[in-house]
Amino acid sequence: MENLILGFLTGGSLILAIGPQNLFVIEQGLKKNFIFTITSICAVSDVLLIFLGIFIYNFFDFIFWEVEVILNIILVLFLTKFIKDKIDEFKARYKIKNIKKSKNLKNIILKTLGFTYLNPHVYSDTVFILGNLSKNFKLEDKFYFALGASFASIIFFYSLGYMSSMFAGFIKKKSTWKYINTFIITFMSILVIYISYDTYTRLINT
Repeated sequence: MENLILGFLTGGSLILAIGPQNLFVIEQGLKKNFIFTITSICAVSDVLLIFLGIFIYNFFDFIFWEVEVILNIILVLFLTKFIKDKIDEFKARYKIKNIKKSKNLKNIILKTLGFTYLNPHVYSDTVFILGNLSKNFKLEDKFYFALGASFASIIFFYSLGYMSSMFAGFIKKKSTWKYINTFIITFMSILVIYISYDTYTRLINT
């Protein structure tokens, strides 16, 4: 039981940090855009990575540096495209409306998967931190630790998406969405610069 609680508290503390994935979930929640699909992808992905990271930590510890550099490069390209799309939105009208699933669901799924699996911090949290903390646990203790962290992730993502949707009615003005998009563009741009610099320094110091 104590490992279940420890996993819940540890996983919860790690996932609370604002990053591109969480920001994407908040934005789509505000737009009431496929909330269940997006939050389910994020939650299920986190659960899979948590169990994977905790039970095969030693293997990932050996190859992670090379994988992280590759993911950083791909993530920079992905975020750059996302920023460009956000800038293009300034030319359009800002309206909160439900987008037809038959037309945009595939695009939303791909974006959600991109924000999830192209983010190196997802792997550092689930593999290195959770995996490292539980590396000396017995098999049963590892399971309960992973289960606790998974519960925290599931509760967080569904709460984030649906609580964001509750505020959608307060931000229907065009000017409000301009401020929101300005924040998103600024945050993502800073993130791209940071990731690019971090990757560059890692490469030249090897």
